[in-house]
Amino acid sequence: MKIDRDQIGEGQLSEEQEIYRENILDHYKHPHNFGALLHYSFKHRELNPLCGDEIELFVALEEGRVENVGFRGKGCAISQACMSMLSEEIKKKNLGEVKETQQDDILKMLGIRVGVVRMKCALLPLKTLHRGIEAFENNGKNTTH
Repeated sequence: MKIDRDQIGEGQLSEEQEIYRENILDHYKHPHNFGALLHYSFKHRELNPLCGDEIELFVALEEGRVENVGFRGKGCAISQACMSMLSEEIKKKNLGEVKETQQDDILKMLGIRVGVVRMKCALLPLKTLHRGIEAFENNGKNTTH
């Protein structure tokens, strides 16, 4: 798999930002929690029609806490790496804490500047998570669509 290293981060990077870029590439090549869960409380799929990035998120809750997370997807290094990082970040947190995750949290995880073009890619995992929680809470029960 060929990755254009210049698509990750814009402008000149500091040594610390270069380390973050390597972390992004590692999450992209070896995503954490990749794969569908057989048993989940909810799942949700989002697509970025502008670039074709796609994420399907599976979340298993136990007593209001994220017990397990899985995802499938395809797309650029930014969207897939962000989903991998976010999946690790939300494990073992209660749903209230997970709902508080915001754009700044995603950008902190990335650790590099993200331009306007890549911002939708970086935020697709968060959008998928928030909309999945919203649908789950509106149904008032465990869903398995």
